[in-house]
Amino acid sequence: MNIGMAGTLAVYLLTATLFLCVDFLYLRWFARDFLQQQLGPLLRPQVNLAAALGVYLLFAAGLVFFAIRPAIAEESAARALLYGALFGFFTYATYDLTNLATLKGWPTAVALVDIAWGTALSAAVSWITFLLTSRWILGR
Repeated sequence: MNIGMAGTLAVYLLTATLFLCVDFLYLRWFARDFLQQQLGPLLRPQVNLAAALGVYLLFAAGLVFFAIRPAIAEESAARALLYGALFGFFTYATYDLTNLATLKGWPTAVALVDIAWGTALSAAVSWITFLLTSRWILGR
């Protein structure tokens, strides 16, 4: 099924909002102490908001393009979940394994937790976006 340009924009905005909100909650309340303990001296005192916003906007676009739109076209929630998980796994693993390969002192524990989180977050956001899109945009 083709959702058109307006539908794609709505899906993108929903994806970006969900991803940002859930990841913010995770980073702020669940992972903060772990990351501070593991990465303390590497962390900035203040997040570079422009760079963070860029990551979220690009990541949401990737989820829409590689996971959510194909799932909508096939009308498959399972496809959204699987493609979202794969996109999250490959992107987070690329980041974390590159850090393990190139940065002195990048903790293996951070890489493993981050890859698992990115996989789960991407799968969940893709699946939820698909379900909400099916109901709100496609009227199913």
